[in-house]
Amino acid sequence: MDLELSSADIEFRDSLREVFLGEIPADIRRRSALNQTTHDDIVTSQRILNRHGLAVPHWPTEWGGKDWTATQSHIYGSEMQRAGVPQPLAFNVSMVGPIIAEFGSQEQKEKFLPSTANLDIWWSQGFSEPEAGSDLASLKTTARRDGDHYVLNGQKTWTTLGQYGDWMFVLARTNPDAPRKQQGISFLLLDLTTPGIERRPIRLFDGSAEVNEFFFDDVVIPAENLVGEENKGWSYAKFLLGNERNSIAQVGTAQRIYADLAAAASETDTGVGTLADDPAFRGSMHSLKTRLLALEATQLRVTGASEHGQASPVSSLLKMEGTQTLQELTRLRMSAAGSDGAIVSAEGDLVADPAATASAAQYLNLRKLSIFGGSNEIQRGVIAKTILGL
Repeated sequence: MDLELSSADIEFRDSLREVFLGEIPADIRRRSALNQTTHDDIVTSQRILNRHGLAVPHWPTEWGGKDWTATQSHIYGSEMQRAGVPQPLAFNVSMVGPIIAEFGSQEQKEKFLPSTANLDIWWSQGFSEPEAGSDLASLKTTARRDGDHYVLNGQKTWTTLGQYGDWMFVLARTNPDAPRKQQGISFLLLDLTTPGIERRPIRLFDGSAEVNEFFFDDVVIPAENLVGEENKGWSYAKFLLGNERNSIAQVGTAQRIYADLAAAASETDTGVGTLADDPAFRGSMHSLKTRLLALEATQLRVTGASEHGQASPVSSLLKMEGTQTLQELTRLRMSAAGSDGAIVSAEGDLVADPAATASAAQYLNLRKLSIFGGSNEIQRGVIAKTILGL
């Protein structure tokens, strides 16, 4: 397998850098690199990308897609992460958008896709439930058909950034008598201003309220908001989750954190040299560098398999190893920050490096990566079955 970029791909990469580094404001990219991206940062960044035709390049060309090769798509994601550009809102561009484009009616496409690409609608994901996380097919939220609408009852939880949501794409059980739990589930689009919805923030260990839970009490959803066929929602969800799993690995983000950590280590005085001179630290860095090279090669393998629209089971390996590498990198970054990493807030100007003071919060926040998108334990099962044939 050739891991070198062609001259055309290098030219393509450089054109992306012109937008990522020249058009996205530096303060937005700086906050993104510190894991401090705001709601307005995400909206501003995505709308700039959309003006340049770079918000939804993997969509059909009719709706703003670019018809890129899989290698170009890989370059796009990696360069965006390396530059610290806030990624376009995944719920919009990687999840509900492709589902509507592939399975939605023409009316749904015209109504939702342009505003979804430009982030005029902020979508929330209504999948996980208190007893249906990695085992999503066990969901209990119901949507009962009543004439020209559905009546939704139940609960969704761990809804990331749900406090900003305008609409939600919901998996709900429309046939509770289906013989298998994966059957009888439908994919519905819900206006979050509809009566009967209660949303509550979930306070996290790092002090943020990044995730939420939603409660539905006889919420009315027009039947026209059913995507595709009734009781076929599980098939659409699998299509969506494959896209999510590939993006969670964040190899480009890990490479950016590694570069920041290496620079910080070379400037951190330990009294007997720099942190980069410490044998134990240097050994950890060499190990992580090797893992990053392997991850980049694996990501290219997954990318190559998708050239003809085929998902690769290696994406489970990529997700598992990528998230563990990110977690290890942020742990080492927090360790390198020392006491500076314990700073939460302070009056006046800080002497400490902003990346160091943000390291603890970033470390705590990224513990989630090995859980969502299908926990790493679930990915091991996929690997055992589809790759190892066990």
